[in-house]
Amino acid sequence: MLELADDELVLGWRNSEWTGIAPFLEEDVAFSSIAQNEIGHARALYELAAAELGTTADELAFDRKPEEYRSAPLVELRRLEWARTIARHWLYETADEIRLAALKASDDVELAGIAAKMDREEAYHRMHAEMWVDRLLSTDDGRFRLNEAIDELW
Repeated sequence: MLELADDELVLGWRNSEWTGIAPFLEEDVAFSSIAQNEIGHARALYELAAAELGTTADELAFDRKPEEYRSAPLVELRRLEWARTIARHWLYETADEIRLAALKASDDVELAGIAAKMDREEAYHRMHAEMWVDRLLSTDDGRFRLNEAIDELW
């Protein structure tokens, strides 16, 4: 659970780095909204983990040493070039869909409920990522940049 919470928190931070500098104003708003959702998901998961570990969500989120975070290297990459950001967005959201499906089937009712709520919000993240993948694939340059980014990040 900490791994998922850490992924969501770090990805939220990374997505927020596009605020004010995304290629379009709409993307400033979109990535800011996605970032807020991811950080909110992290918060819910940290709360659940904190109850089991006898600590607080804030301590789990902010009071650990860097090497104690268990986030995936993919989400840790700082502000990438736009096509690489979209590739990461698409790769992460695709994998997250599989992870959330498994969590929604959990015997832990609280975890399954959190996963179901997250998945409802993540559906919009997936649509956003897919829209941008389609947009990049619609031009030769975009296709080249996206394929190069996926090859690099995969």
